[in-house]
Amino acid sequence: MLSAIIVAAGSSRRMGFNKLFATMAEKPVIAHTILAFERSRSVTEIIIVAREDQRDEIGEMAGVESFKKIRSIIAGGEHRQDSVCAGLRRLSADAKYVAVHDAARPLITTEQIERVFERCRAHGAAALAEPVSDTLKRTGIDLAVTDSVDRRQLYAMQTPQIFERALLEEAYRAVYADNVSVTDEVSALERLGRNVVLVLNDDFNFKITYPRDLPLAEFILKQRTRRA
Repeated sequence: MLSAIIVAAGSSRRMGFNKLFATMAEKPVIAHTILAFERSRSVTEIIIVAREDQRDEIGEMAGVESFKKIRSIIAGGEHRQDSVCAGLRRLSADAKYVAVHDAARPLITTEQIERVFERCRAHGAAALAEPVSDTLKRTGIDLAVTDSVDRRQLYAMQTPQIFERALLEEAYRAVYADNVSVTDEVSALERLGRNVVLVLNDDFNFKITYPRDLPLAEFILKQRTRRA
């Protein structure tokens, strides 16, 4: 029913080391990410888009973890959108829905995936998001505060973002036809004037960006295991 593209082609510049293979709760970060999609009852195939020099390592890890749903591990492109499009080209012919997820979000759960997919089936496009709770300020180039930003209708976008396949492919064709860059799939659909329904997240699903994120994510995973 649902194909998943896991984007793992980033450079990890802000980490200073390969964050996707950092060990967290006895597994590499990327293994936790894949496991959520592997366990999701709606996901039928997984495409992993990785750096060329990491494809073999990911393949070896997948073998150790006995993942069954991985269809391909392919090389990504220069930018995120290039990697997603590479993944779209490798989907099975009968794939109708596609989820795009950041490999560096290992706290994703099967319940979150299923919730977003349910809304996608009803509306054609849906994405996980979190309401912005911090006070937001706008500044000048000197970092002096100029004014406040109303946060009442602001949401921090997360992944997975799930779409009807034909809709996402149409959006990306327009992106490349117009020679523009987008930072996520929702942005690509926005350019077409398409509606994307947000699914509000009340659980942790932050992106591993800095070294400080690893021990926090590990703590959360261990707490979930204890509760389970």
